[in-house]
Amino acid sequence: MRYLSEIREGEPVSGIYLCKTKVNAKTKTGKNYCAMTLQDRSGTVDAKIWDLSSGIDYFEALDYIHVVGEATSFQGAIQLNIRRVVRAREGEYDPRDYLPTSPYSMDAMKKVLFALIDTIKNEKLHALANSFFVEDTAFVNTFFEKSAAKSIHHSFLGGLLQHTLRVTQLCDFYCQRYPLLQRDLLITGALLHDVGKVKELSDFPENDYTDDGQLIGHIVLGYQMVAEKMAQIPDFPKKTGSELLHLILSHHGEMEFGSPKKPALLEAVALHYADNTDAKLEAMSELLDGALPGENWLGYQKLWESNVRRTTPVKP
Repeated sequence: MRYLSEIREGEPVSGIYLCKTKVNAKTKTGKNYCAMTLQDRSGTVDAKIWDLSSGIDYFEALDYIHVVGEATSFQGAIQLNIRRVVRAREGEYDPRDYLPTSPYSMDAMKKVLFALIDTIKNEKLHALANSFFVEDTAFVNTFFEKSAAKSIHHSFLGGLLQHTLRVTQLCDFYCQRYPLLQRDLLITGALLHDVGKVKELSDFPENDYTDDGQLIGHIVLGYQMVAEKMAQIPDFPKKTGSELLHLILSHHGEMEFGSPKKPALLEAVALHYADNTDAKLEAMSELLDGALPGENWLGYQKLWESNVRRTTPVKP
């Protein structure tokens, strides 16, 4: 199959893709059209059906569809103009080709995760981390398959695991440079800071916010999950528990970004910056990876409130 990331402006398009979203709309003149997001493992692309009168079979969002059309450009991004749609039948496609996946080996990332857990010396914090990642099979199976976000960064299979590892590794580095940091507390907080996302986001291929994700959010969901596990560990120190829960509640740094509390501990500050660093750098990396070859200026990006440019390679 030809992946969406390989399609260039002006080229004909013919292939099977996952219809991630579908919206029926009207133009300013009152003409009906269909706006879609098509997806495969390389990413997503906007698509439009301007003529609904013929050649368009019935289909819904999350259906696999065979489309025929051509690639155009709209506001600097590839957009597909679709002339024909036929629902694909089972056996005509492999679902694994349509789910974006972490570029890193899942088995390798799991080994790193378990190795980091083993470095936690405090008996109670080690038991808490194990209660999630070793003893809770249902949680583990879900966690390893989840993305870290609906969009923006790490929105792929294994994304939550990849993000968690990067954040924890950054926190580990901080501990080597800032001796005041309580390493066991920070590493445990980093490993657990986003566990609520297993309830905030639905499974692939939908990968959208659940009702609890919309109404409560992953920070409070994670707080509840960790508090419940903590209560099951005999004689878990109350002060340590409160400090760990504070790390989870404050890891977005600001109330406007969803944190019920702002960081009040050194470890909470470290976790917030590690989380923010990985999210922002991954988002920029994904933007650059998705740019056309030779495309340097990538336009205004709301996340950074700046017109973003590719870095010029520095020669040795």
